[in-house]
Amino acid sequence: MRTLLNFLVKHQAWFLFIFYVVISLGLLFNNSPYQRHVYLTSASRVTGSVYRMSNSVTGYFNLRAINDDLQRQNAELSSELLALRDRVDALSLRLYADSITEVEPARKYDFILAKVINNSISHPHNYITIDKGALDGIHPEMGVIDQNGVIGVVEIVNDRFARIISLLNPDFRLSCKVKGNEVIGSMVWDGKDSRTALVEELPKHTVFAPGDTIVTSGYSAMFPPDIPVATIIERATTNDDNFYTLRVRLLTEFAQLSTVRVIINSDLDELREIEAGKKE
Repeated sequence: MRTLLNFLVKHQAWFLFIFYVVISLGLLFNNSPYQRHVYLTSASRVTGSVYRMSNSVTGYFNLRAINDDLQRQNAELSSELLALRDRVDALSLRLYADSITEVEPARKYDFILAKVINNSISHPHNYITIDKGALDGIHPEMGVIDQNGVIGVVEIVNDRFARIISLLNPDFRLSCKVKGNEVIGSMVWDGKDSRTALVEELPKHTVFAPGDTIVTSGYSAMFPPDIPVATIIERATTNDDNFYTLRVRLLTEFAQLSTVRVIINSDLDELREIEAGKKE
């Protein structure tokens, strides 16, 4: 208490000055309508600016939650779209066989959302690490996509994390085709640019044009058919007279990866068994 009293006595001139200023301002604004109007207008302007700044800061920190929610909704919509495609295919087969019966709705594909925690794009062989692992249902040889296109395939998994072999890795080849054309090719990264790749082994009778979309073929159990992957830039020059090679622009921005979707194929185990020649 004594220290406080000494402080007040030492700075009494400043406190007296502040007191007189407050009294003066109060008398000024209370007795002058014009000055009161100027004060209220200025105060409102300052308050509005503070509120706008506060809302901007709050909105920025809410963007992560909003983005996560949008990613979940997009994954659910993608899963429903793939289920509808399977249902349409089943109906088409039944119509073709002229034996229409009740068709059960199919939900062959589902997704696990994961965050990218490490990503390389400039190495000769690039990999991606995500924050989900075996405890979350991740297994090797699962396909990985984002909202734009194909990312790669799960290679190594532990309980909490998984490593993906990126599309930007020459060891990974993707079965693909020109949209609207059933001729199959193979996409591979040539190591030159993280935004482009090559589609090889396209037969000479393949019809294509710059700007056409490259999609997954559906010949792999890891990826559903018709997932967009890239657009055609041009025909690449090669010494092969039997096949075309195309340079394509990838739809996925690998330098900006944030959230990815690991594909769950409910038929994957059965497909592996039959392809391996196993019997019941």
